[in-house]
Amino acid sequence: MPATAAANTLTGMRVFDMIVDERRRAADLFDGLTADQLRQPSLCAGWTVHDVAAHLITYLRFGQLKIYTAIVTTGADFDRFNVLLTRRAARLPIEEIVARLRRNSASRTTIPRSGYDPVLTDLLLHDLDVRVPLGLDRDTPEQRLRVAFRHLTEQPSPGYALGDRLRGLRLEATDTGWVHGTGPAVRGRADALLLGIGGRPWAFDHLAGDGVPLLRARVLGRIRPGLVGRLMAPLRVLASPPPRERRSREAGAPGAA
Repeated sequence: MPATAAANTLTGMRVFDMIVDERRRAADLFDGLTADQLRQPSLCAGWTVHDVAAHLITYLRFGQLKIYTAIVTTGADFDRFNVLLTRRAARLPIEEIVARLRRNSASRTTIPRSGYDPVLTDLLLHDLDVRVPLGLDRDTPEQRLRVAFRHLTEQPSPGYALGDRLRGLRLEATDTGWVHGTGPAVRGRADALLLGIGGRPWAFDHLAGDGVPLLRARVLGRIRPGLVGRLMAPLRVLASPPPRERRSREAGAPGAA
């Protein structure tokens, strides 16, 4: 799915512009699906394709207020809060979900002090959550996948709850040349690698290397953090310096660690 060399012409495109384009693409995708396709399970555990579409509209308006509400009402249990918001949004017909996604495609909601990278990452992962089980290919611009790869491997936002999932592993994208970390290798196409990092079990049959069993065990054996651990993650983000900018980084593969 990573794009051909033509995608490199997008170098320097702002991450915000990528987000707007991804939301519009997602709206077009969901608008063209049949009722049967919308009922199919996605790669996101427990969610149908329709549920994923509903999730994409949950933070478009009053997003940061909802994030702070989740911290207060659920003790920063964002998994639980996302399920509640998505369940409510999923009551809407797909036509209304698509309309809201288009209407609010330029929403600037971000995770506090985290910039736009986690928003783009979320959109790309959920695009794959839908396309892979439906067998719908897409040539995703490599620069966008690179932003997601770098975000997840260098400083993932609290919502991803990666913990030490990637510790002591060498991640290798065979189609782009991206490398991160040291240790037993986990290698595969960039899209499968992102899905594996993002905790989708589908990916493990599409990755190779001595590190795959360890990554699989860490993902499948994930222990949900307690209240203190959940609260510490957003507090660390709020206490950290804000990103100096919210624009995409210059082209260039992430370097080896």
